[in-house]
Amino acid sequence: MSAYELATPEHQGWIRQLLADTKAHGELAPVDLKQFWADQNIANRDPFGPTIPQVPLGAICNWECVFDELGVSQDWWRFLHGDEVWALDLKRRYNDLSERIVGRRLLDEKPSNPTRHWPEIKGLHDLFEARNVWEGGATGSWWLHQAAHTPDELKALLDRVERRLENVRDFLLPENWATEKQRLESMGAKIPLYRGQRGPCTFACSIYGVENLLLLHFDDPVLMQRFSDLIGRAILARAQVIDEEAGFTPATAPKGWAWYDDNCCLFNTEMYEQFAMPIHRTVFARYAPAPTDWRYQHSDSNMAHLLPLLSELDLKGANFGPTLTVREIRHYCPHAVIDGQLAPFTFSRNEEANMVAEFLRDFEQAREQRGLRFATAGSVNNGSRLTGMRLLMAAIQRHGRYGSERTRRERASVQPL
Repeated sequence: MSAYELATPEHQGWIRQLLADTKAHGELAPVDLKQFWADQNIANRDPFGPTIPQVPLGAICNWECVFDELGVSQDWWRFLHGDEVWALDLKRRYNDLSERIVGRRLLDEKPSNPTRHWPEIKGLHDLFEARNVWEGGATGSWWLHQAAHTPDELKALLDRVERRLENVRDFLLPENWATEKQRLESMGAKIPLYRGQRGPCTFACSIYGVENLLLLHFDDPVLMQRFSDLIGRAILARAQVIDEEAGFTPATAPKGWAWYDDNCCLFNTEMYEQFAMPIHRTVFARYAPAPTDWRYQHSDSNMAHLLPLLSELDLKGANFGPTLTVREIRHYCPHAVIDGQLAPFTFSRNEEANMVAEFLRDFEQAREQRGLRFATAGSVNNGSRLTGMRLLMAAIQRHGRYGSERTRRERASVQPL
């Protein structure tokens, strides 16, 4: 059943009224744009805030939405890497629409400045010999190629990684690093720090293959543990090199860390405890040791079975898959800002009744404790419309404001401006 069909009769009535009001206003949902963005700025600073006026919106249309909105063939490579003049023209045209529909120019229209680009520092995947290749043509993306296919190949690979870690700085930094660093720092440019990583499960599956890695848990748990330990060591080694180049010591280095780990859903709890949790503990001990330090995990997959383990990490932000509910995430992640739980395809298919129903469902579950930023439980995909974003803004303004139950119901019955 759809979110609308599962909604309470009261919510269904609110949805029908909002959609009727939207149709009556030329298919633009009735919303006070100036007031919405003023309230959004307040709410976004602290979604748990006791005095915030409304739920902040995280389902903000981005560059991926340009193509369907403008009726242009989707070409990610050209947009991101091949033709900046074309990309900037699309951004300007898109922003002209977004300014009219949602009251903001959403995309950055500034051309890049090649003179301020830092030379590439080798990544974690380079330490593990995985090639990062664009695949899929115009609508493709970057993919890591598998670096080992058998247990013996994995053992040999880990041997080579350990040798690289003995002099990791020379391996990671390009030959022109010293001269480029001096030039860029003289311009006031800051070295981008390393504070986020493709998560332990997803990264390891790329290096060794999904089936290979899962079977390794049963066939050679010692080798699997060695693989886990070495990923944790390599992450810390790479981060320390970059911190030192930026002038930080372990005591002064900025804190906070984010994981992006869709493949964690493939691991049962025993596998996850053995393989992923030691990496989490190692990295967070260095880069997010204090209760207030930022700890974030994006895993837009069906990984609810891992929530009891993740509760140990005391995440401060979470973006999990759309099959999870706000209520169950909050139970295990009491201090996390929940970015969710709008299903990405509900948004990209412009299922207006379901979009509003999913918001009302999530707000109802978050209202008492707050801490919700209503966002897609995953990516904002091409097909997500500015009119759909405006509809969500209207739903928040009409039904997603904090306050007394009486005030909320009175707002729900107010006719649009």
